[in-house]
Amino acid sequence: MASRSNLQIGMAAANPLAESLRGCLGQSAGHTLSRLAEYVDLLHLSSTEEEPLRPEIAQLYLKQTARNPDFAFTAAIGRRFTYDRDLDAGAVRNWKQGFMPLLRANRLATVMMQFPWSFRFTAENREHVIRLRRAFHEFPLSVEFRHESWLAEEAISTLIHYHLSLANIDQPAYFRALPPAAVLTAGTAVVVMHGRSSPELFRSFDREAPPAPYRYTTEDLEGWLARLRRLASNATRTVTVFRNLGPANAFVNVLQTAEMMGVSRLKAPAEIIRRFPGELGSFHAGKPVQQLLIPPYVPDSAVA
Repeated sequence: MASRSNLQIGMAAANPLAESLRGCLGQSAGHTLSRLAEYVDLLHLSSTEEEPLRPEIAQLYLKQTARNPDFAFTAAIGRRFTYDRDLDAGAVRNWKQGFMPLLRANRLATVMMQFPWSFRFTAENREHVIRLRRAFHEFPLSVEFRHESWLAEEAISTLIHYHLSLANIDQPAYFRALPPAAVLTAGTAVVVMHGRSSPELFRSFDREAPPAPYRYTTEDLEGWLARLRRLASNATRTVTVFRNLGPANAFVNVLQTAEMMGVSRLKAPAEIIRRFPGELGSFHAGKPVQQLLIPPYVPDSAVA
């Protein structure tokens, strides 16, 4: 999708080789990641929140996506660095070694640092962000805050000074949550779409409990189009990651958003078109779509 735009739209996966992702792509032969790269140009590696990526696995990912020269990855640094503030030198080295093959291949769009809602803009927290910037200075870094205090002028100035991309996020509405925005603080613009369910979890420090599934409606997505266009027109690169949970939810929303932004190939797996004929009615597949006589009920969106 980046072939006609600096906008790359993709989804998150804890394990790009997992069976759950294969279910969205149908049962065609071939590696799951290779087939995904036929339809999208971006994948966020969320497993690196808990453990470093092994360099040989990074090389495997590069090999499986080689046929798509526009394909890129984003990844998270470990929550031990952000949530737990543990900057152990050995751990930092392990995470950096895992990301390095992607960086050297020019396939690493950004490394994301995610902080909990309790991480407010204070002098102490500002210094911790700066320490992380210095620890991972080799990489293009972005930072995801969930508390609105990080939109203060001094906070934005800090991000600009240290070349950190602020992640503009879509999340459930709750007390002092970071609102939807289109803020550009570095060359790469970053947008993360979390879904709008389970607001209580976004205020929690519990890293294990996932939010409820959510699929964005067309109206939800239309609300972001102006922000995406503004970012893409000013940034050297704009990455949008869908992290909303539920079977196929993120994949469908990636395809829809790319179509709405005019950077889509209008190509999707026959299986996903069959399951979501309304949302993907303008897409074509490489093989005939076998429609069900009675389509299964799939709610347009889900909220907590």
